[in-house]
Order: sequence, then C-alpha cells, then structure tokens
Amino acid sequence: MAKVEINALTKRFGDTLAVDGLDLVVEEGEFLTLLGPSGCGKTTTLRCVAGLETPASGEISIGGERVVGPGVFVPPEKRRLGMVFQSYALWPHMSVFGNVAYPLRMQRRGRDEITKRVSETLALVRLEDYAERDCSQLSGGQQQRVALARAMASDPRLLLFDEPLSNLDTKLRGRMRDLLLRLHRTIGTTSIYVTHDQLEALTLSDRIVVMNQGRIEQIGSPQELYTAPASRFVADFVGFENIHDAVVSGTWDRGYEATVGDLTLRFCHQGGLKDGEPVTLAVRACHVGVGAEGDTPATVVNHVYLGDQVEYTVENGQRRFVARMPAPNGSLDGQVGTRLRVRIPPEHIVVLEES
Repeated sequence: MAKVEINALTKRFGDTLAVDGLDLVVEEGEFLTLLGPSGCGKTTTLRCVAGLETPASGEISIGGERVVGPGVFVPPEKRRLGMVFQSYALWPHMSVFGNVAYPLRMQRRGRDEITKRVSETLALVRLEDYAERDCSQLSGGQQQRVALARAMASDPRLLLFDEPLSNLDTKLRGRMRDLLLRLHRTIGTTSIYVTHDQLEALTLSDRIVVMNQGRIEQIGSPQELYTAPASRFVADFVGFENIHDAVVSGTWDRGYEATVGDLTLRFCHQGGLKDGEPVTLAVRACHVGVGAEGDTPATVVNHVYLGDQVEYTVENGQRRFVARMPAPNGSLDGQVGTRLRVRIPPEHIVVLEES
C-alpha cells in the first residue's frame, strides 16, 4: 500500500488544457474514484500517475517516492503499480496463466514463485480452474477478471482502474462491482478508479473526486456527494434531476422559504440567508411526490414507465419538475394532461453552495 500525492499537476494536448493545476492526496489503503463526464481530465490524471502520459508541470509521489517532478520521470514499469484497462488488453496468444504470469516474468521472479503467485491470484478472482484456457475462449466478464488478476499478481503498491466495467452488460457490471469491493476489503491496496458511472463510484469508493474541465469540483464520501453536492455541476452529474434558481422570500421554524417562479418552497437550511437573496435549489426525482394531495397544483406533461416505477414530468407555470414514483400494481397512472398536486419535503431540498 502507498500514499499518492499529486501537486499542481498540469497536462496539455496542443491548445487543450486537459488537467489544470490539480492537487490531490490519496491516502494509504484508500479506494478513491475520479468521477466525471468524458473530457473532464479523469483518465488523463490516471495516466499521468501510471506514467503513460508526461505532464507539462507538477509533481507526483507514490509511497514517498517522487515519480514525476522537475527533472524526474520514473518510467511506468518502475513505479510498482498494476493497471486494469477498459479494453482488458490481454494477449490473445497466451493462456490465462501466461497473461497473469507475464509481469512476474518481466520481474524475473523464480518459476516456483510465479506458479504460487498466479495460483493465489486466480483463486482471488475465482478463475483457478481456467489457468490453461486461451483468453479467446473466455467471456467478457472472465477476461476482465484475468486483467484484474494480472494487475494484482506482482503485489503492486498501487492499483489503477480505467473504466474497467464499461464494456460489460448490466448484470456483469453488478457482479464485478461486488468482486472489486470484496478484493479491496481483502487486500487493501491503495486504488484509484476512473468512471463516469455514479453507481460504480457510490458503491466502491471511500472518497469520490468529481472532475470538470481538468479541475476538481468536489471531494467527499459517497454519502456527502449524494446528499450535499457543492455546485450545480455536481448536483446534475450525481443525479439531482430538479435544479432551480429561486429567491429567498421568508423564514419558517426549520429554515427558509423561496419562490421558484410562481411557487413557494420551504427548505431546511442553517445558513444566514436574507430576503431577496438568490439561491439555487436541488432535489432528486425520488423525493418529489405527485398525487391527489400536495402543496402545489401541476399538470402532467410527460411520463415514462420504468417497470417498478413511473417517472413523471409535471409543470406549474414555466417550471417543470421530475418525479419518480412506485408504479401502482405495475400500471401507469397520471396520463399526459392530468391535473394533480406536487409535494416536496423540505428536508430533501438541497441549497447549492455556489448560491
């Protein structure tokens, strides 16, 4: 296990600033996820840590050893890390055993040690019975487990994951998430994981770093990001379907009131807001209730059947809200044009800090 320290990391591709002065510390034994949309700089940051990209400036240290800095660039093979790629990157002409053993052979480990270590690692990913199979005979999920075993075989001080589950179907992704979580709890290797999938980030991470345009928007635990996003960008990316600009219009015993168009919403907040102050409010669709009872009249303008849930888009004046409700008996209530009422519990409304 190793602590990773990144200071003022900058990387350009031509005129494009991919990583913009990034500072980040990954604690020893931590599972940290870089989360963000395509082009936000998360993979470039990971590749700089791996030694697959050369930064324009900045410093990177792994386990107290500087691997990037002024006049310093330690090549990837000497950084003592393992990496799992999106494309698996397996050698098709080698067996499962040969793929997993490859980094050990490059390190000139003894034959007995290689056999022992490969067997142990394949057992961890539950592929001990597949050692002599050709990789071309394996399913996508099995190939990804081989790639994971190869990354772990040399007992690296740091594991890097570049969107490793994106090529798998939904069911396999769930199984691989469970496997990764179990392995991290078992071996505890410091890990940096890149994804655009918020479910992967929430499931696997000790901390999540949300990135945007080469910079860090927010760092926090999964619970912190889920319940208290710091900006409109973070709220939108982690699944707050309803984000509205509002104006503070009064107080109540648990917080404040604000007008959103013609609507008045109550929300819980301990900060010192003033009447007339603009704020940005966010709420998840699962916390918006629609039905016969509620505070605000609205009209259904769209609905989507999701199986066990129905997603409604409702409108009041010029404001739209998305609500996600259980589907009663698997049916679809609330057709387009239906008049109903909306209720948003004050405790589920988040005031974004950028307000």
